[in-house]
Amino acid sequence: MAGTKNAKLKGVIAGAFLALVVIMIFVARIQSKKGGKGMGMKGRGGQATTVFSVKTMTAELSTLHDYVATNGEVEAQSSIEVFPDMAGKIKNVYVNLGSPVRKGQVIARVDPSDPGTQYALSPVYAPISGSIVSTPLKEGTTVSKTSAITIIGDVESLQITANIPERYVALLKTGLSADISLEAYPGVVFKATVSRVSPVVDAASRTKEIILNFDKKDSRINAGMFAKVTLYTRDFTGAVIMPSDSVVTKDSKQYAYVIKDDSTVEQREITLGNSVDGMVQVLKGIKEGERIVTEGQTSLSDGAKVLDITMGKAAAAENNREISAKNDGEQGEKTPMAEGAKVATSEKSEEAEKKDDAAGKKKKSNGWGGVSSTGQR
Repeated sequence: MAGTKNAKLKGVIAGAFLALVVIMIFVARIQSKKGGKGMGMKGRGGQATTVFSVKTMTAELSTLHDYVATNGEVEAQSSIEVFPDMAGKIKNVYVNLGSPVRKGQVIARVDPSDPGTQYALSPVYAPISGSIVSTPLKEGTTVSKTSAITIIGDVESLQITANIPERYVALLKTGLSADISLEAYPGVVFKATVSRVSPVVDAASRTKEIILNFDKKDSRINAGMFAKVTLYTRDFTGAVIMPSDSVVTKDSKQYAYVIKDDSTVEQREITLGNSVDGMVQVLKGIKEGERIVTEGQTSLSDGAKVLDITMGKAAAAENNREISAKNDGEQGEKTPMAEGAKVATSEKSEEAEKKDDAAGKKKKSNGWGGVSSTGQR
């Protein structure tokens, strides 16, 4: 009896194993049929083609503007220090910082008396008309004939004084343009032009002084303000530009990936030129109008299949299916997207891709399109 039961049990196990093998073969055949279609792109032997998600820009001729960033101070173009005629103590001060004055106006009086002697007060006159641009000395201050009591300047005509490091001296000349930013007006840019370059380098600071005049008068600008100066020194023209981070270096050579009509990339050796603010000139290897990979290039190789998600992943997938259908000779019918296709997303999480999709749909609905290239300033 025991032998008969064991034989039946072995038969049941063998039958179950055989049924499992049949089911696995059936499922494998179904999966192989599905895997033969990969976003309309078939690999050799029916294998799905790996597609890399990338972002691109169109190569355009553009100008890079080289510059020097420094700090400066807004001051009156014409100003003069005011000195007393006699030494002594300041008895009276009749003006304050910003007060308007006329030429010949009494702005202070000095008492030249010594202990045991009494003299008349000595008046201090304004040598020019303008405004007080430096805080006057206080009453009771002892002064000599070489002590400046205050400074008078013409606040209607302002200029900027800035110091440029010695290494940039060869680039300095009158007529250079500059952008001026003031702490009081964030985001506002005031235009200025270099009117004077000092003939000497300061030995202590190793800098050369330049004077800039504002291109237009503006009542918002006041003498004494702190200024951030962006001085444009050279323009680099005659070449297409691309982000420096998009350049791939291999064996001491520089390469860029160019997208072809069949949505594959060509690894192309390039010659680089000048670089400004993360953008670099491409002197050789890229032509105007070609599409360059700017993100996702680290995972690519020559001939790799790509999906351009610059305008959003959904729009890119639709465009890619149209290209694949055209290449397969299916005019008017798009190849369906298969479940077995693989998309390799470089340096992007799934959550980031969803945000790209939403951004792409918004751009499409608002009529935005393409990637523009402008010079850096």
